[in-house]
Amino acid sequence: MTPSTAASTDGRRGGPATPAERAGVRPGAWAGYGACVWSLLFAALSFYWAAGGLVGAGTIGPAVEGPALAREPAFVAVLWATALLKVVAALLALALLRQLPRWAPRWLLLLAGWGAAGLLSLYALANLAQHLLIVAGVVEVPAGLGRAALPWHLLLWDPIWLAGGLLFTLTAIRYARLTSRTAQHKLMN
Repeated sequence: MTPSTAASTDGRRGGPATPAERAGVRPGAWAGYGACVWSLLFAALSFYWAAGGLVGAGTIGPAVEGPALAREPAFVAVLWATALLKVVAALLALALLRQLPRWAPRWLLLLAGWGAAGLLSLYALANLAQHLLIVAGVVEVPAGLGRAALPWHLLLWDPIWLAGGLLFTLTAIRYARLTSRTAQHKLMN
């Protein structure tokens, strides 16, 4: 049986390998890499703000901008902690993508992956719903958000959070499918 007629590990038959397959990248890996990049970019922004950077702080709202400008120690500590959590999220995306570390049980990585996907998606959808209700005049603008930051949330921050939720969801789905096939393959052999 030649490589072109043998069944591949993802259940497809034959045909020439795609450029991604020739490069060693499995189909659907883009979401995992995207989740990793998304997390690292978001972490970089948090590190920047934690280190005293102020560019973009006004797009979040007075509840964030005020403590950032005052350099309140508790707020700065929260910024450092969220930056580190975002780095952990990047490592989680890579773990799901590369199916590493091997010692980690499948259920633990699935729990972490689905947990990240669910939390990011829920946060994004809740914020988007609140912001749309504000625009519709159903809900008053919270003082912590402020009218000036509302367009930034609708056009920048809400879509960014939605993108993160979607990327982690797709990554968790891919990991669940790949590891399910691997588990089934090991049982059959």
